[in-house]
Amino acid sequence: MNSDYLTSLIVDEVKKQYRSVRRFAMHLGIPQTTVASALKNGVGGTAYTTVVLMCKELNIKLVNYDTPLPMDDKTVKMIETYHSLDEKGRHCIDTLVKMEYERCKQEGSIQSVCDSKEAE
Repeated sequence: MNSDYLTSLIVDEVKKQYRSVRRFAMHLGIPQTTVASALKNGVGGTAYTTVVLMCKELNIKLVNYDTPLPMDDKTVKMIETYHSLDEKGRHCIDTLVKMEYERCKQEGSIQSVCDSKEAE
């Protein structure tokens, strides 16, 4: 995940969840100028602990160790596209994925991530 994309993601989530940088900074207990500077100039120059704190509070996972998945360019693009959808669009995709999952489960054609890695 590059820092420009991460900065954009943080900005979007701050707007959605807190509606202002001031509220977000107060909630975190860090100076508003620190947060504003990170969001304006990019998180690349911000202290690692501050970036991790912001991401944790916004429920942005920097690394997913719980469920390791193969992340090729196609998968990353799909996730980026999904994230850019509005609530109605995400609901439609969620519904479609659930329906297809159930169909595949009934047909017995579901593979776990580990199975598909072994097949490669």
